[in-house]
This record gives sequence, structure tokens and C-alpha cells, in this order.
Amino acid sequence: MVDHPTDPLTRSIRENYDRLAHEYAVHLFDELQHKPLDRELLTRFACQTRGHGTVCDIGCGPGHVTRFLKDLQVSVFGLDLSSSMVAEARRASPGLEFREGDMLALDRPPDSLAGIVAFYAIVNLPSQHLATAFGEMWRALQPGGLLLLAFHVGDEIIRPDELWGVPLAMDFYLHSPATISESLRAAGFLVEEVIEREPYPDVEYQSRRAYIFARKRDARVESSGG
Repeated sequence: MVDHPTDPLTRSIRENYDRLAHEYAVHLFDELQHKPLDRELLTRFACQTRGHGTVCDIGCGPGHVTRFLKDLQVSVFGLDLSSSMVAEARRASPGLEFREGDMLALDRPPDSLAGIVAFYAIVNLPSQHLATAFGEMWRALQPGGLLLLAFHVGDEIIRPDELWGVPLAMDFYLHSPATISESLRAAGFLVEEVIEREPYPDVEYQSRRAYIFARKRDARVESSGG
């Protein structure tokens, strides 16, 4: 078997989040309570995907976004690269479905998902891997399927030595909304809306945040003029 070119990156991300998983869950599982815009956008996403099929929460971490969507009657499962993070999610929400998986090589059939949520899932991806990630999301979504992407705004690369006392050795990438929008369009998405906000004080890392609603074009609708 030929190694996937992203294997070293994938291994590094998995190992770091395996170490970080418990503290991550302790500190961030309840974060949506303090983020009204996030709740509003996730509710909009839920209204547009509910009843249309399965939704995947990519990079689900401890599963708080997955559970928020499930509470809104969305058929959703969480996916994370880290087995320890999946274990934390299953422990916090035992009635929900969580799986291990890599967004750079999604184990999903083409056209099988009604929606994808990816909240900060691309934070550890350098720009040269975005095309692969967005291409996999596009492939897995059904025609007309909806993507809600959240990320940190900027052009810096941050490499903290630790987080919540846990040693880290991985990079965190900030991206510009224009660059992400361009990458999504190149992957075949229709970018419907870009939303930005300033960070919530005392709640989160103090970076500007961006959210993008993007949709897999439905050639059947476009060809019929609908």
C-alpha cells in the first residue's frame, strides 16, 4: 500500500489530540452556551438539513456540536481523527454516534451526506491540504448538500508549547475568508454566505472568527432552470 502523502501530518494531529482530549472536553464541551452566534448558525443549518438525510460533524472533538444538532432533531454523527477524542465524545453523549475518521480521506460513499458541519476542523491544516479536505467534503455531500464551516481569521501560524497544561507539537493555522471561499469554489461549492465576528471575551481564544455556508451545486436543478 502506498502511504498517503498527508500521513505524517495526520499522525501528528492524531497524537496531539489524543494527549489533549480530556482537557479539551473539560474546557470546551459547554462552550456553545456562551456563543449565541454559533448557536444561531447551527440552528439555521439544522433547519436546512433536517429530514434530508445524514449529517456529519467533522472534527467533532468531544461532541458538543453533534449533540446540539441532535437536540434539534438532525440525523447526525460525529467524526474525529483522535480515538481519545471519540472516547470523550461517547462518554459525554452515550446515545449518539461517534466514529474515528480522517477528513482528508473520508470513509463515506459519494453523494451520501445531506450536510457537513466543520467547526474549526481545518485549524491544523496548512493551505496546501485545503483542496484535499474540501474535495472530500464535496464528494461525500449529496447534490444540494450544505456545508457550514467555521475557522479562525488571519494569516498567522501559531505553535503553542502547551494548552491547558498539556504539551503540544503542532501548528494552528489562521485563514482569510477570501482564501477559504476561493478554495471552496475551486472544489465545486457555491459559497452562499460568509459571516465574521469578533471573539467573545473570556470565552475563547481571542481571534476573529468566520463562518461560511457553502452548497454542493445540484446540476439537476441548474439544468432544469429551477
